[in-house]
Amino acid sequence: MDAKRRLGFLGSALLLTASATALAAEPSHDVVIRGGTIYDGSGAPGVVGDVAIDKDRIVAVGKVAGKGRTEVSAAGMAVAPGFINMLSWATESLIADPKSQSDIRQGVTLEVMGEGWSMGPMNAAMKAHETERQGDIKYPIEWTSLGDYLSYLEKRGIAPNVASFVGAATVRVHELGEGDVDPDAQQLDRMRALVRQAMDEGALGVGSSLIYAPGSYAETDELAALMTEAGKCGGMYISHMRSEGDRVEEAVDELIEISRRSGAPAEIYHLKLGGRANWGKLASVVAKVEAARAAGQRITADMYTYTAGATGLDAAMPTWVQAGGLEAWIERLKDPKIRARVAAEMQQPGSDWENLYLGAGADKMILSGFKNDALKPLTGKTLAEVAAMRGKSPEETAMDLVVEDGSRVGTVYFLMSEDNVRAQVKLPWMSFGSDAASQAPEGVFLKSGAHPRTYGNVARLLGRYVRDEKLITLADAVYRLTTLPATNLGIKERGALKPGYYADVVVFDPAKVADRATFAEPHQYSVGVRDVFVNGVAVLKDGEHSGATPGRAVRGAGWGKCR
Repeated sequence: MDAKRRLGFLGSALLLTASATALAAEPSHDVVIRGGTIYDGSGAPGVVGDVAIDKDRIVAVGKVAGKGRTEVSAAGMAVAPGFINMLSWATESLIADPKSQSDIRQGVTLEVMGEGWSMGPMNAAMKAHETERQGDIKYPIEWTSLGDYLSYLEKRGIAPNVASFVGAATVRVHELGEGDVDPDAQQLDRMRALVRQAMDEGALGVGSSLIYAPGSYAETDELAALMTEAGKCGGMYISHMRSEGDRVEEAVDELIEISRRSGAPAEIYHLKLGGRANWGKLASVVAKVEAARAAGQRITADMYTYTAGATGLDAAMPTWVQAGGLEAWIERLKDPKIRARVAAEMQQPGSDWENLYLGAGADKMILSGFKNDALKPLTGKTLAEVAAMRGKSPEETAMDLVVEDGSRVGTVYFLMSEDNVRAQVKLPWMSFGSDAASQAPEGVFLKSGAHPRTYGNVARLLGRYVRDEKLITLADAVYRLTTLPATNLGIKERGALKPGYYADVVVFDPAKVADRATFAEPHQYSVGVRDVFVNGVAVLKDGEHSGATPGRAVRGAGWGKCR
């Protein structure tokens, strides 16, 4: 071979070598999270390794050889699936601020809505009422069905994923209004059809809230009928039970019966024992759940990690006075005879309603949310303090505030035992839900108070109860924030770090994660979560929100199959 040809071959070889080197240097993945301790959601101990992401999917977990266009060092950090908030009230807060800061900064990537009330189906009368009753957050109701609402959020752009149950109360109001009436056969058939429609649109099942009017007016047969329709579509029943206090054991029996009659699994919303006289009933409640589970029913629960709940002053008054809706309730409270009867009943155990006023006491009720600007200076004060300021009884003051504010008045009730909270955290069938909106310490959210669970429910679990008190392992906590709720909800390809699953991923420091919000100063972010990916997109980077809104509507097993 002559010199010229040898040089040609040499040049070609060098070119091929250079090309191979260039190809080897090309990124193999969109993102590689490198060298973190991986808790895959299964409950297995953490293992140091890498997670590779292409587009919206996880493509490799373990040792990833290729480079990422974005390399994220997770050395010394935990890497987990995105957390699932089993009870979210981000229904309106995501409209006001799609960034979902208080939850994203805790690693929450899926908000599950629908505790009794859902954002559809709505008719014209319901839209008019809901528009009139809006508080600090104002918005036009541009949807009708629950599926429309989920699509509305997705199209607007939101940081987290969202899913929803259809509310039993919503379906009831759609057909019966807000009165204490029972459906006839035709009305019940229409209610069942609304449930089927919602399931076809992606609802996860039926959610009830049975201490509040008008949801409390539904009897067991009505709920079982609705849930039977959802069960045919792979849905589950989830309930704020008829009692969490004096009649909690009977309420658990009702939930288990509805599950049995419908053939569907069931979950207890925010399991608790409200009122000191009821704190000793936890063992009995747990025994009932575990007996049903042993008999083949899938009964589970979720909880928030605090000893106080948050709701409204409606939970301090009998439900008969609230029949017909907010406006009818307010009008009745202007009648001296009715006020006298309500005040008397507030001071006695409720024979057919859950009396949170008696369970907490006026000095353990913090007023947290007003609609009327003139009343907002009372935010953060107890009902007892406001009553003393006004020179009236707490009962009279509670009624006055509802009338003056034109709302149920947001209220925090201290009801639970810390020992019971610790015991519940250890239950293997327990998931976690904030029972709160996802907010930010800015803008419209500062017009009202908040429960600290809004900013700290997950971080408090991981910091206080896992790291500091060692009630459960970190691997178990991650499982019960991810794979367990995803499995219970019937959600596919989320809730675990597995190839082919959607890339909802959280990177956090187990040594630093902690809640900072308090009842006195609730608008404070938690700390310790550094990076959050939703559908493969970085929403939290180095502890700061990126502004990205890649969230999607996550739909249930009946989607497109239940008409």
